[in-house]
Amino acid sequence: MELIVTNVPVDDQQKALEFYTNVLGFKKKTDEPVGENRWLTVVGPDSTDGVELLLEPTENPTIDEELETYREALVTNGIPWTMFGCEDVEAEYERLSEQGVEFSQEPMTAGGVTLAVFDDTCGNLIQIMQQ
Repeated sequence: MELIVTNVPVDDQQKALEFYTNVLGFKKKTDEPVGENRWLTVVGPDSTDGVELLLEPTENPTIDEELETYREALVTNGIPWTMFGCEDVEAEYERLSEQGVEFSQEPMTAGGVTLAVFDDTCGNLIQIMQQ
């Protein structure tokens, strides 16, 4: 077995696509209509055949309230929804800050890794990590 798709819940798929591609630098891989929403995935710029990140709409009536409660609890407690790797957290912090990305945790080193946490503008905190 292997990991092929993971997801991040987003409250606006188009806004998320713009942020994840134009700001973070991911590339759109799949964009197919599914009812009122889309099967919308992005991949890393250098890993177009790698794991896809599904920008999952939160407008699911069966889980909407529970999902929002969970997401709010994560944000309130400063817990990232997911983590992305990068070569240089300090450089990414500078690059993203210059583009107006808001960080809830500036770069810090702990146990041999450097971490930072930012707001993805779509309801989630995302952590970046350098090993």
